[in-house]
Amino acid sequence: MARAHQKQEATQSRIAALTLPTGGAWATEARVSALARVQDMGMPDRRDEYWRFTRPDTLTQITAPAAVVFDANEHLMFNDFDRLRVVFVDGVFDAEKSDDLTGEGFTIERLSEITDMDIHWARDLYGVLETAGQSPVERPLAALNTGFATDGIVIRVTGKVSRPVNLIYVHDSETSDAILHHVIRLEEDAELTLLENGPAAARFNKCMEVDVADRAAFHHIRTQGRDHERRAVTHTFARLATESVFKSFTTTVNGVLTRNECVIELTGDDATAHVAGAALGDGDFLHDDTVFVTHDAVNCESRQVFKKVLRNGATGVFQGKILVRPGAQKTDGYQISQSLLLDDDSQFLAKPELEIYADDVACSHGSTSGALDDQALFYLRARGVPRDMATDLLTLAFLAEAVEEIEREDIRDEIIGRLEAWLERRRG
Repeated sequence: MARAHQKQEATQSRIAALTLPTGGAWATEARVSALARVQDMGMPDRRDEYWRFTRPDTLTQITAPAAVVFDANEHLMFNDFDRLRVVFVDGVFDAEKSDDLTGEGFTIERLSEITDMDIHWARDLYGVLETAGQSPVERPLAALNTGFATDGIVIRVTGKVSRPVNLIYVHDSETSDAILHHVIRLEEDAELTLLENGPAAARFNKCMEVDVADRAAFHHIRTQGRDHERRAVTHTFARLATESVFKSFTTTVNGVLTRNECVIELTGDDATAHVAGAALGDGDFLHDDTVFVTHDAVNCESRQVFKKVLRNGATGVFQGKILVRPGAQKTDGYQISQSLLLDDDSQFLAKPELEIYADDVACSHGSTSGALDDQALFYLRARGVPRDMATDLLTLAFLAEAVEEIEREDIRDEIIGRLEAWLERRRG
C-alpha cells in the first residue's frame, strides 16, 4: 500500500507539472486516453520488473537535471550525405535550420500542425501502436509522451525515397526537457531511410510509431551522443505487414542515462524485423536496451543483435524478448546480447527471454559477458601493435556483428569511423 501511494503521488506530481495540449477531436481523444493510461499505470520505479536494472528517478522527476552542453566543433554526423534535414532545438522544430519539407514519394508535416485538423490519416496511428505496446509490459513513459507531446514529425511514404530523411536534435539549453512524438506510415511497396543524430536535450523523451504496409521497407539508423550528462528515454513501436521489412540500428557513446525501448509486432506473413545496437560507455554511463518482438504471422524473421563495450564502472543493460503466438509457424527468431568489459568495475545485466506457442520454429538466444581475448591481444602485440591500439582493434571487431546490420555501406563506414574516433580520444 505504501509503495502504491508513493507511485500515485509521484505520478500526479509529474502530470501536474505538464499541460495537456489542445487540438482536434481525434488528437484530444488520443491524449486524454494516454493520460488515463499514465494515471492507471503510474510512473515506473525500481521495483517494477522491467526497471530493476535501471533507476528511472531522473526520467520521472518534475524537472530535468541540468546537463552541460558539449561542443567539440566536430563535423556533424551524416553531414556528407545528401539528405533532407529536419532540425529540432531542445525539442522545438527550427524551420530556418531545416530544409524545405517537400519531396517526391513522401509528405512531411509537423505534429503541432496536424493535431488541430479534424481529419488526418495520422489519427489512425497516433497513440494506437503505443497503446498496443502496453501489453503485456507497461510502458508509462511512452504513454506520457503520447499525452503531452506537442511537436514531432508525421511522414507518409508512398514511393521508394532514395534521399534519407535526417532528424537532427540540437541541445542548446542546460535545463531543456524535450518531448517529441513521430508518426511514420509506409504504404505498399514504399521505402524510406530515416537518420537520427544529436543529443536533443538535457532530458529527452521520444516516441516513434512506424506502420509498415505490405512489401514496404523502413531503414532506421540512429546515433546518440555526445553530451555526456544528457538523459534520454526513447520508444519505437512498429507494426509490420506482409513481406515488409523493418531494420533499425543505434549507436550510443556517452550519456549518463539512456534507455531505448523497441516494440515490434509482425502481423503479416514473410515479414522481417532486425533491431541492433552498439554502445560504448566510460565511467558514469548506463545504457539500457529493452526489446519486445511479437511474431503473429507465418514465416517471419527477427534478429536482435546488441553489443556493449564498458569500462571505468560503466553499466550496460539488455532486456530482450521474443514472443511467438499460436499459429506463427516457421518463425525464425535470433537474439544475441554481448558485452566486452575492459575492467573489473563495469557490469552487464541481461535478461533474454523466449516465449513460444508454436511448434515449427527456430528460435535462439544467447548472452555473454567477458574480457578481451588474451591470445588475440598477444598476437597483435607480438607483431608490434601497441597495447592501446590493439585493444581498440579488438573492440571494433567485437562490435562488427551489430554494425553489419546497417545495409548501406557508406553509412556503415561513417558509423565505424565515429566509433574509431571515440576509442582514439579515450586512448589519448
